[in-house]
Amino acid sequence: MAAAASKQAYSRQEVRRLLGITERQLVSWEEQKLVATTPDYGFLELLALRTLLKLRANRVPAVRIRHALNALRRNLENVENPLTDLKLHGDGKKVRVEIDGSLMEAVSGQLVLNFDRTELKRLVQFPQKSRAAEERERRATAERWFQRGLDLEQTGAPAEQVIDAYSKAVDLDPKSSGALVNLGTIYFNARKWAEAEKYYRQALEADPEYALAHFDLANLYDERGDRGKALAHYEAALKISPNYADAHYNVALLYQGSNQPMKAVQHWTTYLKLDPSSHWSSIARRELAKLRESTVVPGSRARVE
Repeated sequence: MAAAASKQAYSRQEVRRLLGITERQLVSWEEQKLVATTPDYGFLELLALRTLLKLRANRVPAVRIRHALNALRRNLENVENPLTDLKLHGDGKKVRVEIDGSLMEAVSGQLVLNFDRTELKRLVQFPQKSRAAEERERRATAERWFQRGLDLEQTGAPAEQVIDAYSKAVDLDPKSSGALVNLGTIYFNARKWAEAEKYYRQALEADPEYALAHFDLANLYDERGDRGKALAHYEAALKISPNYADAHYNVALLYQGSNQPMKAVQHWTTYLKLDPSSHWSSIARRELAKLRESTVVPGSRARVE
């Protein structure tokens, strides 16, 4: 199953599947004012959710995240959404923000390194505001080029124009993992494997926790017949996002094709729990039934989920 085509907006269900989060988890974050409630999600909303996922993966409690976000909005000018405007890190139970290569505790404003009070005041109150403003402007321009690339793709524009838009986004923001993945997918669809692999790997360098980049790179290796590398990257995507239904589907196919039926059954079963009603689920049920029929003890019956 190939990765879905790039979209300007994603539905709530698509975002939950893409990031591997439950409805209950998303509602909880909305109720705690960590993320805004919205009917559809664009690049910035996905970026905010990915940042929040990383903080929670580092075991930062939700209440501390909320306090940190409020403190950053209060203390730093022109910061509306710290989850997208700043580079945040989770460190135990604390949230830290990266400023000019140094880490500052979000709530207290203390730098992790030992600076005297004069230097601390200079870094926190003046220079970083200018740098933060420049960074936001640059990222905002990169986002506009990214959205331009999405618009061009949806209207069927020539590939050269789409590539140019995404490339400008990457030039402005080398960590624009969405633009990098979409560039990789353009070259993947053109069967230019080396170029596609280069951009998928750059996306992972920009964001090692980007499950979609692992998934797309796995698709590339699968297409080229390198099942070992494909399986490694599908499993990396599942480690980041255990509820990534499409990754379970493709892993099940790989295990089934390599004569490992028990592992294939496990992933088919998980896939059907996550996506029980799509067109692909009927195929999954068929393959699962075939496996169970081939391994069932005579006289017993195989049950298909």
